Amino acid sequence: MKTLIIVTLSLIALIFTTLWSTPVHAAGLMAPTGSGIPQLEIREHHVNVVIEDGYAITNVEQVFANPHGSDLEAIYSFPIPQKAAVSEFTYWIDDLPVTGEVLEKQQAREIYNQEKQAGREAALTEQDSYRNFDIAVYPVRAGQDVRISLTYIQPVHIDTSIGRYVYPLEDGGVDEERMAFWTYEDAVEEAFSFNLSFRSSWPVDDFRLPQHPLANIQKLSDGEWSASMVTEATTPDDNSTTTASPAVVHRLDKDIVVYWRQVQGLPGSVEMITYKQHPGERGTFMLTLTPGNDLAPITGGRDWVFVLDFSGSMEGKFQSLIEGVKKGLAKLNPEDRFRIILFNKQAREVTSGFEYAVPENVQNYMQVLESNHPNSGTNLFAGLNLGIHLLDADRSSALVLVTDGVANLGYTEKADFLDLLEQTDVRLFTFVLGNNANRPLLESMAKTSNGFAMNVSNSDDIGGKLLEATSKLTHEALNDIDLKISGVKVSDLTPERFSSLYRGQQLIVFGHYWGSGEASLSLGGRVSGENRSYTTVFDFPEVSTLHPEIERLWAFAKIEDLQNRLDYFGEDADIEQAITDIAIENGLVTDYTSMIVLREERYQELGIKRLNRSRVENEQLARQERIVKGIRNNRVDNNQPMYAEPRASHGNGGGAFDPWMLLLLLPLMMLHLKTGRRFQ
Repeated sequence: MKTLIIVTLSLIALIFTTLWSTPVHAAGLMAPTGSGIPQLEIREHHVNVVIEDGYAITNVEQVFANPHGSDLEAIYSFPIPQKAAVSEFTYWIDDLPVTGEVLEKQQAREIYNQEKQAGREAALTEQDSYRNFDIAVYPVRAGQDVRISLTYIQPVHIDTSIGRYVYPLEDGGVDEERMAFWTYEDAVEEAFSFNLSFRSSWPVDDFRLPQHPLANIQKLSDGEWSASMVTEATTPDDNSTTTASPAVVHRLDKDIVVYWRQVQGLPGSVEMITYKQHPGERGTFMLTLTPGNDLAPITGGRDWVFVLDFSGSMEGKFQSLIEGVKKGLAKLNPEDRFRIILFNKQAREVTSGFEYAVPENVQNYMQVLESNHPNSGTNLFAGLNLGIHLLDADRSSALVLVTDGVANLGYTEKADFLDLLEQTDVRLFTFVLGNNANRPLLESMAKTSNGFAMNVSNSDDIGGKLLEATSKLTHEALNDIDLKISGVKVSDLTPERFSSLYRGQQLIVFGHYWGSGEASLSLGGRVSGENRSYTTVFDFPEVSTLHPEIERLWAFAKIEDLQNRLDYFGEDADIEQAITDIAIENGLVTDYTSMIVLREERYQELGIKRLNRSRVENEQLARQERIVKGIRNNRVDNNQPMYAEPRASHGNGGGAFDPWMLLLLLPLMMLHLKTGRRFQ
C-alpha cells in the first residue's frame, strides 16, 4: 500500500493570531503577584551560550528592581525551549548565589509556602504544562534589586548540513487569560548582552543571525565562531546641564535565532560522547548518526487532500485561507488530483471524490469555498478522520490540514488522535510555530505516524525552513528503523521508538552502558519497500569525565518517553513515580517535580540533600576542562565508516518547492510583512 503523507500546517492559529490580533508579547520576565501592582523593572539581562559536542548550554542571568515601597512576591516566567532540561536555578540571597534542589512537586510547594509565611527568602521553579517555567520569588525587597540565574541544556541537531539554535523571547500569546492578567515590561533599562561560543570539529563556512544584523559575528577558525550583542544605557556627561531620561537598551520581544552552515561534501558519520566517572560504574552515552545522502528523489504524481477548518474561530481568517489553497492548487501538475474537506462541528467533503488539478476544476471549487462562511465549533477529529479515508492505495497521497488547533467538539483528547494515527498507514508532518505551542501533542502525533515535527520561530529564516522541509518531502525516507548495539552491555536506550529518518535528519540516541571495549552498531530499515542496513564498530571508553551534562539529557529523553506512554495509555501511578524518581536523581523540573531555593542553612534543617548543587559544581568543572582541551573530534566510525555517501546539503540534491509549501509560504509572508520583517 502506498503511504499517505499528512502535511499539517498545525498551529497556524498562531500565525493568524499575530496577523489579526495583538502583537507578540515578550517572555522571560518578572511580574509581581497581585492585581494593580506595576511590573518590576528589568535592569540587566545577560545570556551566555556554549554550543559544542552536539548540545548547547544556555545561562540566563537577570537583575530586576522593585521600585515600590513594599516587599513583593514576584513570578519569573520563561518559555520552555525545544528539548531543554533546566539544570540550575540560582537566587542571590544576602548577595550570595544559592542553587536550587529538585523535590516532589507538592512537597516543594508546601516548603515554599512555609518559608514565605515565615518571611524567609525562597524561590520555587515549576513547569506550567508545556508552555513555561514559572518561578516564584519571595521576597523582592522594597527599593532593592533581585538577581536570578537560569541554566538549561538541550541537544543541537544538524539538518541538511544546517545547524540552528533559538534563544526564546516571544511569549507566543496563546494564553489569553494570562495575557489579560499580566502587563509585561519588555525593555531592559541598563544592560543587555548575548554571547555565544560555538566549537565544532566539522568545518563551518557561514554563521548568521537573520533577525539581528548588528550582531558581532567572528570566525576564529574553521570550526570556532562567536556571536555577541552588547548594549548599555548611556549616562549624561558630568558637565551636562540636561537630565537624561532612562534609556531602553533592548526589547525582549523577538527570538534570537542562530544558524551555521557546514561546508559541503562532509562525510556521513557516527559521533559519540560519554560520561563514566569510574571503571566499575554505569556510563551514559549520546550517539549522533548523520546519514549520507543516499535517499533518492520521489517521482510520479500525487493526490492532495485539503482538510480545512471553517469553525467560528476562523472568522476573519477564512478568506486568506482560501487564497492560500487557491495558490497551492494552481501550482499542481495536471496529473495531480485533489480533494477538499471542510469541518466545523462536523466534516463534509466539498469535492466529489478526487478531481484532476486542471484550471476549470480549481476555479469551480474555489467558488464553492467562497460560498461558505465560518461558524460553530471545531471537530478536528472528524475532519482528519474523513480526510484519511477513501484514498487510492495505488497513488502517493498528501494531506494538508489547516486549523487553528482549537478542538472542542467530538474527540478532543491526545490519545484519540494517537489511536487514529496508529490504526492508519499515514505520515504526519507538522509545523510547530511559537514558543507556547503544544509541542508535546504535535511531536507525539508526528512520531506515532513516523513523520516529523518542525519547529518554526517568527524570527526564523522562513525561506530556508521551507527549503529544509521540502527536501524531505520530495525524497525517500528510511522507515521501520531498527538500531542495535552489541559487544558491550547497553540499556535504557531512548527514544524507545525510532521514527522514520528523512533526508538530512540526524538520529540522536541516549543510553547507558557497562564495561568498555569494542562494540558493533547496526542501523536497519526499509526504503521504498526494500531493506537497507548500515554498520560500523567503535570503542566505549572505560573512563570518561568531560560530559556530565549528558546524564541530564538522557534523563530528559527518558522522561519524554514515559510521558508519551502516559499520554497514550492514561494515568499510571508507576510511570508517574518513575518520572519523579528520574527527575529528582538528575535534578530536572517536570510536571511532577519542582526546584526550590532556600537559605543555605534551611536545606540542612529540613534534611534536603544538596544533590543538585554537587551535580552543578561537577558540570561547571567539566566545562572549564573542555575549554582547556579545545575542540575535540567525537567521530567514532573513522576506521569503518558507516556511510559511503557525504551528508546531505541544499547544494547536493535538495528538492524544489512543492505546491503545499507555497500554501504555507503565503501566510508566513503575510506575517513577516505585518511585523515588518523581511526575508534574508
